[in-house]
Amino acid sequence: MRPILLSGHERSLTQVIYNADGDLLFSCSKDHEINAWYSHNGERLGTYVGHKGAIWSVAVDSKSELLLSASADNCMKLWAVATGKCLFTWEFPTAVKRVSWNEDDSLFLSITEQRSGYQGAVRVHQINRENLTEQSVEPITEFNPIGSKATVAAFAPLSKNIITGHESGKVALFDVKSGEEVLSNEKAHAGTVTDLQLSNDGTYFVTSSKDKSARIHRTDDLLVLKTFPTNTPLNSASITPSRPYVILGGGQDAASVTTTSQRQGKFEARFWHRVFEEEVGRVRGHFGPLNTVAVHPSGKAFASGGEDGYIRLHWFDESYFRARPFGDLEPEE
Repeated sequence: MRPILLSGHERSLTQVIYNADGDLLFSCSKDHEINAWYSHNGERLGTYVGHKGAIWSVAVDSKSELLLSASADNCMKLWAVATGKCLFTWEFPTAVKRVSWNEDDSLFLSITEQRSGYQGAVRVHQINRENLTEQSVEPITEFNPIGSKATVAAFAPLSKNIITGHESGKVALFDVKSGEEVLSNEKAHAGTVTDLQLSNDGTYFVTSSKDKSARIHRTDDLLVLKTFPTNTPLNSASITPSRPYVILGGGQDAASVTTTSQRQGKFEARFWHRVFEEEVGRVRGHFGPLNTVAVHPSGKAFASGGEDGYIRLHWFDESYFRARPFGDLEPEE
């Protein structure tokens, strides 16, 4: 695979995501800008400028009309994807760490940081599509997870619950309407949960953690189905549609990297077989830890964003689709 190297950020990447059609890739970093790229050739479509701090997270709706961004400048912004215009800004007392849409694009969530006397909060907002520049500042639900703060979150299918990952390694389900904790697995991970991505049908999800492992959990009861132990702290994990793999990204902490060579630093995207729980391959290339990994919705490509400020966009070779991950036992379509 020859990667397409995208260099549009001056500082380390925090998140890359594909839109629902897979023709666009959105990236955000600590350099205060969001970039949009064409995924087929890596050409930059444009930038979204307006934040005054590092941008921790972006989320695009299913029609690729609206983009949400979460930033360390204590703001969450709503953008028009096509024009790059900022339509609305929500302001919070602390930094916004994560944003995510629900499946019908009617609701979105935000996580704000626990800092200076404020508790970490998860808020659910309703989008006003009639007039995009007039949004409600008040969330429809706001809750403060007790104990350990939430670091990542996503809507479960049907948007009744929110799945959260926490600093303590806990994974939990919260009710969207009441904000009550419905279910939790306190020992899902032994370290901070760094990423949470759902499968295409939403029945299971993968989490990555600083405890050097990634796990697949069932959405309805949070049962851990699979565990992928590695030898490096993980920052991101993604599920490949159409092939039975998960892609994990991580590497030593940025602070301890400078003294090691690229090989020792473990800066590779790792492919694990998600049924047999075995590592099947690695893709090298970054000069720093991988902070974020995303897979094309069709499963034909993946992108990784690193501490080195580059995004590497890989379209899979024919051999990837010809490989027989189950040997002679081919599962039925």
